[in-house]
Amino acid sequence: MIFDTLKLGVFAVLATTLVAYPLALVFRAAGPRAQKVLIFIILMPLLTSVVIRTFAWIVILAREGVINQTLLALGLTATPLNLLQTELGLVLALTQIEMPLMLLPLLTIMTRLDQNLIDASRALGASKWRTFFRVVLPLTLPGWIAGATLVFASATTAFISQSVIGGARLVYLPALIYQQVTVVYNWPFAAVASLTLLFTVLAGISALGWLGRFAKTR
Repeated sequence: MIFDTLKLGVFAVLATTLVAYPLALVFRAAGPRAQKVLIFIILMPLLTSVVIRTFAWIVILAREGVINQTLLALGLTATPLNLLQTELGLVLALTQIEMPLMLLPLLTIMTRLDQNLIDASRALGASKWRTFFRVVLPLTLPGWIAGATLVFASATTAFISQSVIGGARLVYLPALIYQQVTVVYNWPFAAVASLTLLFTVLAGISALGWLGRFAKTR
């Protein structure tokens, strides 16, 4: 269960990273008016309760939901996929729910990036991908680490999303603590599980901090 909780946090960080960087690059290239619209779209999920957003994902991930109907219409699958009570469905929901936590720190660093460095890289013959991995990515790494820390800590402790979308099939440490306190009334075990969750999150945050210090020395 500890491994599953850690894996969920890592998957959430990876998924939000794959979506956040393209959005951050689009935001950087957009004009002032378009940037205001994008900021509103990014912040809009934070104006809605996480409970409402989680229950909305039940409708989206259901067998008659938007994702399955789209896949059936495109002929990519013959039968509806089971996305509810699966790790894939939970990661998809957490990607949207936690996206602002990744994007906001990344946008802060991205907007301060010196355009002359990118132009110099392109002028010296580097491709767009090489410029991204050798110039943009290292310079925006502090913002990514800040966002990854927030996403990891939030995803591993997202009791509502884990319980509603994961259901009874997927049990993580927050759900275990809730069960031990409210159902079994095993307070000593719940206390141990709580400390385990605390140290698990701290271990992930420490690993991200070490990655940031290592990248800075390189």
